[in-house]
Amino acid sequence: MLRSLHVKNLALIEEIEVEFERGLNILTGETGAGKSIILGSVNLALGGKYTKDMIREGADYGYVELTFEVENPVHAEALKELDIFPEDGAVVLSRRLMERRSVSRINGETVTMSVLKAAASVLIDIHGQHEHQSLLYKKNHLGFVDAFAGEAAEEKRERVGRSFQKYQKLKKQLEEADMDEAQRAKEMSFLQFEADEIDNACLKEGEDEELESLYKRMTNGKKIAESTSAAYSYTSGQDASASENLSRAIRLLSDIAGYDKKAAELYNQLSEIDSLLNDFNRELSDYSDSCEFSEEEFYETEKRLNEINHLKTKYGSTIEDILAYGEDRKAKLEKLANHEEYIGRLKEDLEKEEKELLKYSGELTKIRTAQGKLLKQKVEAGLRDLNFADVKFEIEFQGLDHYTSGGMDEAEFAISLNPGQPVRPLVSVASGGELSRIMLAIKTVMADRDDIETLIFDEIDVGISGRTAQKVSEKMAVIGRGHQVICITHLAQIAAMADTHFLIEKKVEKNGTTTGIRRLSEKEEIKELARILGGAKITETVLENAREMKKLAREIK
Repeated sequence: MLRSLHVKNLALIEEIEVEFERGLNILTGETGAGKSIILGSVNLALGGKYTKDMIREGADYGYVELTFEVENPVHAEALKELDIFPEDGAVVLSRRLMERRSVSRINGETVTMSVLKAAASVLIDIHGQHEHQSLLYKKNHLGFVDAFAGEAAEEKRERVGRSFQKYQKLKKQLEEADMDEAQRAKEMSFLQFEADEIDNACLKEGEDEELESLYKRMTNGKKIAESTSAAYSYTSGQDASASENLSRAIRLLSDIAGYDKKAAELYNQLSEIDSLLNDFNRELSDYSDSCEFSEEEFYETEKRLNEINHLKTKYGSTIEDILAYGEDRKAKLEKLANHEEYIGRLKEDLEKEEKELLKYSGELTKIRTAQGKLLKQKVEAGLRDLNFADVKFEIEFQGLDHYTSGGMDEAEFAISLNPGQPVRPLVSVASGGELSRIMLAIKTVMADRDDIETLIFDEIDVGISGRTAQKVSEKMAVIGRGHQVICITHLAQIAAMADTHFLIEKKVEKNGTTTGIRRLSEKEEIKELARILGGAKITETVLENAREMKKLAREIK
């Protein structure tokens, strides 16, 4: 669950820290107090878009931090797959917002936006004012059915997706192989030319590196030969060379080695040096000999390197790549040489994969149809709980005439809100307030199957009042029994259901205007409910109504 929210330098917020609780957390406040800023901060922490004007005037950066307690093993495993590991049971998501860029971190480690959003999808579900509008789009309805169906649909959908990819690949291969005799002959001629050019080069792996090293040595050969020859004249056995002078010194020390222990040690050291110098001279002589080359050898090396580099520009950056390209040409040649047989195999494979795809798509359709009926019943029951007395809710499935990675189905939500009215597509029937309640009914049903512990509702009460508002409040309380719910509301009926109540308020001081948030005591809750109920003037009667409303809320819960 979301344990805490820390916000700094965003809009009217200088710095706030909120500790949320389990159950139903309600946020209320005057219009313009900054309720949307609080929830907007959560969205920003989870990867939402921002503009520089969101950063508080005069501040260099904005900062948002969310701390989640991870107790569910399913969530811990899902985070593990993202290489995220709770520390002392907690995961901290933070985002630092600057004028032109932002930095996101999880447990202090910088992460990409995609990882941040993936982690957020495991930990929290936000239902904003705009989300219920997604119900108006038919393309989204099948996703609700699949989400309700859960693992059964997910597993089958993955099999459909894999099969569809194979089907598409085979179909593309067949389309590419479909050519007339003249095209085939032309293609074979070109493939044969490329394969022969690579074969005739007789390439060997690593050959280019050896040739480049040899060519470099040859290019600098004259200087190397002159230097090694001169060095050898100074170190070899010629007159006045290091080797000759060392021999003379050894002979002199050998005469006195038997007289003194120190003289013997020096004689032995110099003998070792002489042995090392002799080894060095042999290696230097061999190296000097290897640097000698003929102009013809230089020409052949240069010519071979040019040939290899020419092939690299055409077929690959390494000899391994060139050889692999050649093998690919030969494989395609073989297919074209046995074109009819190849086409026949492709058609067989395509037909076989299409049967598999059709089978898996059909199985997915059955799951969706069965789960759709159950979802329909539960949503319809939920809508009645939300004061839709004579509602009829339907999920209408249509089959597609083509394959997709998600199966061969379309779904559309349809509804009748009044007796005697036909069931019609949601888009042509529901108002904004009705859409909000329909989404709440769906979310309530989903919550029973969803592992996500924290649900956030922003202005779920838009367009409703009276008895309907009471029904919505009762539904929110039901969700709060099994989930942590954070809800921004302007209705007293919903606010009265709070397990924990926070007040968002704007303060005007000498240094400017700031938005703050604080947890209310039970007495303060009553005063806030009275403010929502009574407006500008709060009378004793309004306060009594607020007390009664809070009392009834406790009884319902």
